[in-house]
Amino acid sequence: MSDPTFEACPLFQAPPPLKIGDMAPDFVARTTQGDLTLSNLRGHWVILFSHPADFTPVCTSEFIAFAKAEPQFRAMNCALVGLSIDSLPSHLAWVDAIRAQFGVVIPFPLVEDPSMAIGRAYGMLDSTAQSSATVRAVYVIDPEGIVRAITWYPMTVGRSVMELMRLLAALQRVAEGDVLTPEGWMPGDDVVSPAAQTQDAVAEAGPAWFMALQQDAKA
Repeated sequence: MSDPTFEACPLFQAPPPLKIGDMAPDFVARTTQGDLTLSNLRGHWVILFSHPADFTPVCTSEFIAFAKAEPQFRAMNCALVGLSIDSLPSHLAWVDAIRAQFGVVIPFPLVEDPSMAIGRAYGMLDSTAQSSATVRAVYVIDPEGIVRAITWYPMTVGRSVMELMRLLAALQRVAEGDVLTPEGWMPGDDVVSPAAQTQDAVAEAGPAWFMALQQDAKA
């Protein structure tokens, strides 16, 4: 698996869109908290989330929610990283406006991507895109730098930060390799075993061999 690293610049040519299981492209970029090299976050889970533009209502509501939930993500060994094509001065002004108007400090870095190089590397935009108006994407990256989940929303609909936290908890649980998580799973809920694969295993599991709930031993 390749581990492409690039400087965010207009000459970058985007690879094919990322898939779950791919290595997250590395990048070096300016942020509201100084320069960031994504691979320096190895050893942590990362939620990289993009937004269409600064100073927009849906994005502002999301950033306030992410900021309030950041201590919980940090407790789960997860770093939050925001991204948009707006410039660093725009990011800094927006972050300051959120603090001044809503009393919320944004504790995570917000990456500038004016050339759209990072957006293209992650498949958020194709090579002909002139703006990021449709981009509201989330990439959940594991401690080894592998993309484990991808979500997309339109610019008109805000994401659920609590659902992203639930998704992260589920990904961390199944990363242990012993169980799967069913619909709506929350930490402490019952889990399911992988479906039986042999005739003997099916016979032993009984009629519900394809979906057997069990108490989570890690609860």
